[in-house]
Amino acid sequence: MKLPKEILLSELLNYNVKGSIFLNYGNGENVWMHPPVHRILGWYSRPSNFDLKRNVWRLNQISQIIDDEIYIKGDPAISDLATLNRFPTLIGANLININGSKIGVIADFLFEIKTGQIKYYLFSRSNPNIPGSSRWKLNIENINDQQPGLVFCENNSLDDFSLIKSSIKNEFLQKGKKFIDRFDEIKNIASNRLEDWLEEDEDINQNLDINKKSFYNSDIKSRFFTDKKEDDPWI
Repeated sequence: MKLPKEILLSELLNYNVKGSIFLNYGNGENVWMHPPVHRILGWYSRPSNFDLKRNVWRLNQISQIIDDEIYIKGDPAISDLATLNRFPTLIGANLININGSKIGVIADFLFEIKTGQIKYYLFSRSNPNIPGSSRWKLNIENINDQQPGLVFCENNSLDDFSLIKSSIKNEFLQKGKKFIDRFDEIKNIASNRLEDWLEEDEDINQNLDINKKSFYNSDIKSRFFTDKKEDDPWI
């Protein structure tokens, strides 16, 4: 099976690692990366919840990905969590804006499987472990500097970033706003049509009043002339 060209780190870590003879090495736990050049070197998996050791894998060990399983070739390097936690990573780092304020947390990134080159990062406004939280895109060219636990960017606020994945809350608010805007639009259309209808009705009533007055005036004149003719002795 052909490997995808690019993949999200979160997808890679969700795969169950399978070895030769159907050995199960557990799900991915975290990434092994080189932050200065924005490149991922590999990742590591945890065989079981009670195991203290970790299996470390290189990207070139991936042979194929089928459904929710990733098949590897060769054996892993064995390490422990204390050692791996000392490896540099930008996952979980605070994103600092141009004014020195925190605006989010680095939660994910998209990278090329063959080269490990990171294309862009995704960050969350709050805790990235919250299910369904929003993700904004952080381009590498917008990063000014990075330190352990910190990433500095040239942007100022969330409005300067593209929203890649919206949370349930944001989607609800956006749909609610669209519904309100649509309701206001319908209300304005109905109000304008009602005003036009009232204006037309007013014009019709005015024309009717004029006709009524003209009718009664001519009738009165006619009656007055008839009465005068009957009362006039000279006629």
